[in-house]
Amino acid sequence: EVQLVESGGGLVQPGGALNLSCSASGFPFSIAMMSWVRQAPGKEVECVSVLYPTLQSPYYADSVKGRFTASRDHTEKTLYLQLTSLKTEDTAMYYCSWSDCRQSIGTRGQGTQVTVSP
Repeated sequence: EVQLVESGGGLVQPGGALNLSCSASGFPFSIAMMSWVRQAPGKEVECVSVLYPTLQSPYYADSVKGRFTASRDHTEKTLYLQLTSLKTEDTAMYYCSWSDCRQSIGTRGQGTQVTVSP
C-alpha cells in the first residue's frame, strides 16, 4: 500500500521558516519522481517543487525559488521541504506527491497545513 505522510506544518509569522517532511512507503522511492504541491483555499493545486531520483537539482516554481529548498533521503525514504522567508501567500495545505507535478498530481498524502500570518 502506497503511503505518504506529511508533517511539520504550523503557524508562523511572515519572514519565518518551517521544515516539512514526508515519509514514503509502499513503492520504489529511490527511483520515483517526487513532488511537493500546495493548495490554498479556493485555489488550484500549485506545483511547488519536483525532485528527481538522481542528483539532478530540483525544480522550483518561480513563486518559491530562492526561498524553499527541497531534498530527499533515499535511505530514510523521506522528502524534505525547507521553507524560509515565508509570505502570507504561502499559506496553504502542503502535500508530497508520487509524481512529476508539472505533468500531473499523483498519489499524495493527507497534507500538512502551513499558515503564515502576522
